[in-house]
Formats: sequence, structure tokens, C-alpha cells
Amino acid sequence: MLNDMACILLTRDEIAKRVAEIGGELSALYQNEERPIFLCVLKGSVVFFADLIRAVDLPIDIEFMSASSYGAATVSSGEVKVVSALDEKIRGRNVVLVEDIIDSGRTIAYIKSDMLKKGVKSLKVVTLLDKPSRREADVTPDISGFEVPDEFVVGYGLDYDQKYRNFPDIGILKPEIYGG
Repeated sequence: MLNDMACILLTRDEIAKRVAEIGGELSALYQNEERPIFLCVLKGSVVFFADLIRAVDLPIDIEFMSASSYGAATVSSGEVKVVSALDEKIRGRNVVLVEDIIDSGRTIAYIKSDMLKKGVKSLKVVTLLDKPSRREADVTPDISGFEVPDEFVVGYGLDYDQKYRNFPDIGILKPEIYGG
């Protein structure tokens, strides 16, 4: 997998350090609150999510949802597909929405709007990677791990056509790999 990378953008040690910091921020934020629900947006966020919830030092609930606007493509299709049945579980609760990367922002904008309509008490958007140069929707994460350039990144849960999710660092994929 390393041979398919143009370069390593973030090492596993840099990622681990920042995830621990975010876990500390969230622990402090919800210290005196009712137990929050941490909601993982599948599949790309699962590695970040697993590390993040272990870095949070307080009781939490966890849930999962599937949402995507990419499919097997490298750019957003613009059509967001969401699969979840969380209506009753999130009403009146503090929700921490955990995403791997915010790119166009369409997926998070859609999910955020839907969650607010369902009556959450509060909603915090936490993303490992933020790519504001590609933003098309008016979305800003509440907590971001790293801002990344407008490059196709993979690893640490992020994929290209379901590959590279298990690569332990975050790398920029060589354009010849994805036809870019």
C-alpha cells in the first residue's frame, strides 16, 4: 500500500496525539452533562471513532449510521444516501457526530439538518480531517483534527473503492491509482 502513496500526509503518531487531544476536549465538554451519544458515520469513520471513544474519559452511548455521497467515486455525487433508524434514540440527547473527512460538506449538512429536525438537545460535529477548499455546503466542524489540502487522501479508515482503510497512516494517493 505504501507504494501507492505520493507521500505520507499524517503519521500514525501524529494522528494518535491529536485523537487523544480531541478525546480530552470532549471529556471536558460533556463532563457535567447527561451521557452523550457518539454517532459514527460508516464506514470511513470507524477507525477514528474506535480510537476517539477510547480517548473519552466519561460514560457514553454509541450508535452507527451509514451515509455517503461518493459511492466508488473520488468526488461527491451531490446525492446523499443515509441509512439509520435513530429517531427515538437521539431525541433530547447530546449527540457527537463523528466523521472521517468533511470535503464538500454535503453529507454533514444533510445529516446535521436531519438530526436537528429530530430534536437533539445539542449536536457537535467532530471530524478527523477538514478540507475547506472543497466546501460546497455551509458547514464548519465544531472540532477538527487536521486541515488537509485538496488532494485525494486515504488510510486510517479512508478509502478509495474500499481499499487502503487499513493503512495506518494518512497518505496522498498517487493520481495514477485512481485515474486523477
